[in-house]
Amino acid sequence: MSHLNDIAWQEAKDLFKTWRDNNERKSEDVVYIWKAVLEYNLNKLGKEKQQIIEQTCIGALDCFRLDVADTCVRLLNKEFPYSLRVQKYKAMIYEAQEKYGEAIEVLEDIIKADKTNSGARKRIVAIYKAQGKNVEAIKELTEYLRIFMTDTEAWQELSELYLSEQDFPKAAFCVEELILHNPHNHLLHQRYADIKYTQGGQENIELARAYYCQALKLNPNNMRALYGLYLACCNIANSQKSTAGKKKEANSLSEWALTEIKQKYKEKRMKSLESCIAALQIN
Repeated sequence: MSHLNDIAWQEAKDLFKTWRDNNERKSEDVVYIWKAVLEYNLNKLGKEKQQIIEQTCIGALDCFRLDVADTCVRLLNKEFPYSLRVQKYKAMIYEAQEKYGEAIEVLEDIIKADKTNSGARKRIVAIYKAQGKNVEAIKELTEYLRIFMTDTEAWQELSELYLSEQDFPKAAFCVEELILHNPHNHLLHQRYADIKYTQGGQENIELARAYYCQALKLNPNNMRALYGLYLACCNIANSQKSTAGKKKEANSLSEWALTEIKQKYKEKRMKSLESCIAALQIN
């Protein structure tokens, strides 16, 4: 940070704007410049004053500089005493201090004032998750998704939470929702197949095989889907519940998957060898 020692307030203001425009956090630099320059030149910042204070607050929380974050919240609260956005920053400071009860109280007050405040609802889920309270996190996230049904990140998070609780049917349901939103994503098809394979049982294994095939159709280079297809087919071929026709089909598909796996590893080794040869320098 030595290059920031002699920075002027106008330079600092422009630098903050560049970082905001580029979605760069630069948290340590933000806090350093705030303490060195901007904190004492707030009256010169004009229309960007509040944006800079918010930017500093987030950077301070990243760096666990709670003294700086608290200063920023007090400045914002002075300007906007009834702002729910400022209240959320207060909750984030409580969260950083591990005062989870106080944080949840503030966030619940925000939700009472604005039931569509997605940020506050997500923070409550994050707090429960940080405490290892997965059941409470699942309950909150389920309530959230009743309002924001198209939030794919929330469906993904809920799926992970159900998996952590080994509730495979509900985790699979969440991935089904994700597939509906993005049917051409091979990773989602592979994920669904993984869950069904882990869940076990003849019907689930056969469903896993179908979704591994779809994942490979969308992306033939998905190695995990190839392995999954091979394992699912071997399972079906060796199952007493499988008919002769299903066993024959599964054996054929497992042989194909194994051949593809070997071929891709061979190609990978050749590429690695070529890279090594290209890197050699003969003196």
